Amino acid sequence: MQLQNQHCYLKFCNKFKIKICKQRIKFKHFFQIKMTLEAIIFENGRLKLLDQLQLPFTTSYIDIETIQEGWEAINKMKVRGAPAIAISGVLTVAVELGKKKFDSIEQIKNFTFTSLDYLVTSRPTAVNMADASQKMKDFCLSLEKTKVDTIEYKKQLLEKMKSMLDEDVATNKSIGKYGASNILNRLEGQEKACVLTHCNTGSLATGGYGTALGVVRTLMEMGKLEHCYCTETRPYNQGSRLTAYELVYEKIPSTLICDSMAGLLLARKKISAIVVGADRVVANGDTANKIGTYQLAILAKYHNVPFYVAVPSTTIDLNKKNGSEIIIEERPSKEMTHVNNVRIAAEGISCWNPCFDVTPAELITGGLITEFGVFKPNELEAKIKQILKS
Repeated sequence: MQLQNQHCYLKFCNKFKIKICKQRIKFKHFFQIKMTLEAIIFENGRLKLLDQLQLPFTTSYIDIETIQEGWEAINKMKVRGAPAIAISGVLTVAVELGKKKFDSIEQIKNFTFTSLDYLVTSRPTAVNMADASQKMKDFCLSLEKTKVDTIEYKKQLLEKMKSMLDEDVATNKSIGKYGASNILNRLEGQEKACVLTHCNTGSLATGGYGTALGVVRTLMEMGKLEHCYCTETRPYNQGSRLTAYELVYEKIPSTLICDSMAGLLLARKKISAIVVGADRVVANGDTANKIGTYQLAILAKYHNVPFYVAVPSTTIDLNKKNGSEIIIEERPSKEMTHVNNVRIAAEGISCWNPCFDVTPAELITGGLITEFGVFKPNELEAKIKQILKS
């Protein structure tokens, strides 16, 4: 029965051209095929990004061959999610770097630095791209000190860039483990957890597995997930288009709600926790995330539901002291007034379309889930500094 189900599932994926990862795991004399959506594919120096604007109706990949194409894919939100933006940006540089010929290490360094600086401008609120850019620059400078030749310098730089995918998956799984454990420890009379999440924080937003949705996945793997609710996440509908897609794809028990239904959900259902991701967390714990996060945190506080933010440490920006310093990206009004290029709003109405809001640290009552553990906002800065020093 198990093999028959897998065969049917593979036929379904092939029919709709869904890219899957196959990993064979011995289980009761059979081989279980583990399938995870891939938003980013980097093979043989070629980069393909899942065009998330086409989901859930079409699953198609776009080839990224130039820095400009990578910038546009990020800026137009064909790829989105702070970790995925950073990985896509760095691998975009790797594509062009691999094809170009250089006469000196200085030429490689200048090309890399200039390209990274440009890609950072594609989505300014998401700190991961800036963090990845700085780390790659630091690696370039340290590699230069080893006195390698131009060929070896380029080879090692490309290997460093490619390693980001595997590192991100390992980070996400650690986030999932710490988050699931913390939520389960808080349960009162519930054997399983019921979670609400916002926007998309799964395999489509990362190198794989996910941050907030990674916590949900871990609970599911542990047999401790009762149900997952996801918001539609207007105006771009990342929840209904992407998170719902992932939840259905992986057969996680789930229900989609409109953003405006969250208050009644918390009043009528026994929600164990709200878990969201973030695009930037600053030193005091204030968090920038998809618009609508702030109001969920307020509702959680009123209904005494633990509110968590799940992020890799690369999303934490200790250079900014509080949320007032975060630049909030504003998107085109068409994202509000149109759905699939069909106008749904009255002609002539003006629009305000901030892409993110800032949740004050005091509303993050569950804690900040990182790959190093779960921290209260008021201890975040000291903990992260201590970890990074060790």
